[in-house]
Amino acid sequence: MIDLAKTLNQLRKVLPHICKVVKDNKSILFVGTKKQAKCVVKEAAIEAGEFFVAERWLGGMLTNMITIRNSVKTLNKIERDLAQRTSYLTKKEIALLGKRHDKLLKNLEGVRHLKKNPGMMIVVDPGYEKIAVAEAKKLKIPVLALVDTNCDPTPIDYVIPCNDDSLKSIRLIINVIKDNIIKTKQQHGIEIVSPIRVIEQDLMQDLPPPAIYPEEEFNSSFSASLLAGFDVESNDDEKNNMLAKQSVDNSEDYS
Repeated sequence: MIDLAKTLNQLRKVLPHICKVVKDNKSILFVGTKKQAKCVVKEAAIEAGEFFVAERWLGGMLTNMITIRNSVKTLNKIERDLAQRTSYLTKKEIALLGKRHDKLLKNLEGVRHLKKNPGMMIVVDPGYEKIAVAEAKKLKIPVLALVDTNCDPTPIDYVIPCNDDSLKSIRLIINVIKDNIIKTKQQHGIEIVSPIRVIEQDLMQDLPPPAIYPEEEFNSSFSASLLAGFDVESNDDEKNNMLAKQSVDNSEDYS
């Protein structure tokens, strides 16, 4: 049984620490991938202009950020290709890239603009998110967690005891945290920027010079970059198989 008075008392104690992170202009990473938490975490993070992971924690998301950034570049490249070159793609190729895009976006949507380690991690159920907590501790990132009676609070810096399986409990506490983040930002003139925005500059990074892909070099079925290496005499089935394989190979992510 959890004493709600202690929950309220702990929540009051941790709020100043959260506000200090915000005032220091450091980011906060919300983590909650379990069914009861994902929607609440995502909504709160977006409203507060902070980062989030609500679907799947990719191993090394913090400790191997270079690989994750490469996956983000792949996501940006696919979005750019789908936006600019659809007239040169077959339906099958568009479907393959679209499927890969959806998978990458699902896992990276809330951290695609995370350039450096956050100032704090807020976790719903650290037992369920033990990999995320372990990475944060390794990098000495403070961890605030909603902790139930079945979870060891030892590795957690700031503990809020609560029923972390209850949607109402999670929503109540996360919303209080969110409101305080927003209030602190407003008081200190800190802009609230959505973590899921798409920046045109990001989509254009690493864009090859126009001379590499001149329009006249595009084949009606796909770009010259994919057709390179094809034997012009090869049959259609072989070409389609190779196209499908190269489309997937060119958009591999880290999982």
